[in-house]
Amino acid sequence: MNKTVSEAKDFALQTAELVKFANEHDVLVGVAPTYLCLNTVLENTEGMIVAAQNCHFEDSGAYTGEVSIPMLKDLGVTWCIIGHSERRTYDNETNEKCNKKIVKLIHNDMVPVYCCGETLAQFENGETKKVVEEQIRVGLANLCEKCISKVVVAYEPVWSIGTGKNASKEIAEDICKFIRDILRDMYGDACDQVLILYGGSVKPDNIQAYLSQENVDGALVGGASLKVDSYEAMLHNLVK
Repeated sequence: MNKTVSEAKDFALQTAELVKFANEHDVLVGVAPTYLCLNTVLENTEGMIVAAQNCHFEDSGAYTGEVSIPMLKDLGVTWCIIGHSERRTYDNETNEKCNKKIVKLIHNDMVPVYCCGETLAQFENGETKKVVEEQIRVGLANLCEKCISKVVVAYEPVWSIGTGKNASKEIAEDICKFIRDILRDMYGDACDQVLILYGGSVKPDNIQAYLSQENVDGALVGGASLKVDSYEAMLHNLVK
């Protein structure tokens, strides 16, 4: 929940060189502004993925305060984050609800970015893989092999988001590989087409270390993406 419409427009207008540099190095870049800012960002940037932060699984109805997939598609939005840790924590976002949204997004030719990850208590109790496996098996159920290749998964350990406590690159690799192994069990070799991101206090000085890991295909960045200069620094550090 950052940036007014005017602030988002200023941000979008400053991204031209960033996007050009990313395209020259075959790097996908994107942002996920609030619903209010989606259209503004879409109109003022080119070549950048613009994702919604959430959606509802019904096309319309008595769901006050919600936004449907057809509404997003009508704007030109093609990606959507599902199951972010903050929505799980504050808005009762369950694995089952996430699954309904993911299935609907896939059927609408949109890309779901499905977030999974454990809390600090779960991490300290050694429950990371148990929690993540349930999130993956339930949240990504009811898809076909062709469909799963369209899904992006983001591992975001809740205990490292905005806390300054970074999961090591070894932890990130271990869990991202674990996620791919679960997907292989569920959907076979189609799992190799799934992009798996790491998110959790990703910054310019550590992004290269995370993305150098075999099973970490990208990053889901929070606070460090709010300013164009830090976003550019991450991108340049990544490809150097």
